Amino acid sequence: MRELPAELAERLRQPATTLASAWRLTCRDGAVFGFTDHDEDLRFSDTLFRAASGWTAGEAEAAAGLAAGSAAVEGALFSKALREDDIAAGRFDGARIEVFRVDWSEPALHVLVDVADLGPIRRAGGGFSAELRGLAARLDDEHGRTYRRRCDAVLGDRRCGVDLGQAAWRRAGTLVESGEGWLVARLGSGVDAAVFGLGRVVLDGETLFLAGLGEADAPGDWRLAFAEPQARTRAAPGASLQLVAGCDRRFGTCRDRFRNALNFRGFPHMPGNDAALGVAKRDGAHDGSPVVP
Repeated sequence: MRELPAELAERLRQPATTLASAWRLTCRDGAVFGFTDHDEDLRFSDTLFRAASGWTAGEAEAAAGLAAGSAAVEGALFSKALREDDIAAGRFDGARIEVFRVDWSEPALHVLVDVADLGPIRRAGGGFSAELRGLAARLDDEHGRTYRRRCDAVLGDRRCGVDLGQAAWRRAGTLVESGEGWLVARLGSGVDAAVFGLGRVVLDGETLFLAGLGEADAPGDWRLAFAEPQARTRAAPGASLQLVAGCDRRFGTCRDRFRNALNFRGFPHMPGNDAALGVAKRDGAHDGSPVVP
């Protein structure tokens, strides 16, 4: 239990308090951002906590023992702090969050009440929401690689090695119309839905991931479904966009489409339950001899 400054503890005993919440976000690249739910910026602990972000606390829960507590935070996406393209690029993944309670009338009176990791960020309607995971949640994290058939790399990253700058993996177009969870783009004919269906669309600084695409009513128009059903773009019709290829992480796709089998980061020849149980036969000789000569 953290000890309250004596003067802050005294103010808490008054009938009316002047308290606000503040959050300090430290990214893995060292960048630091401060936010507060007060209506004016606050400065303390060598950090400027901005009020214009719309950050506000959400539901929180805690439990005794080693169970990981959690809380939630919500806010707006704006250019000086959390930009949508930075979120899509993973800049804030695993960021450290410090949660403060502060007397806004005298910010020097503050107390650190929690330290957490920033969980997945969900974007919708120009805002975001994210879970703050207690430090005990790190005990549940997987370390190292997972032994599975499908690839665990991201298409185009250093471990994958595919060059997504090639013309074959990109398609330029213009925005026709959009709505919640979808948009229609004018891309012309010959778009391969298998190549781009699980990719992403980039327009006006936004990056939106796709769950699939199919032909729309007008010739050359394609309807793109977002991976996040509630996501939508702020771009206006006529905006330029870029469609970038995706991958279903199967070995056959890596080998045949991208010619990248040597960089495949899965275990496609891993035997499954069928192989393990295939030798168990009622009339077989189970004497411990090799199954495969």
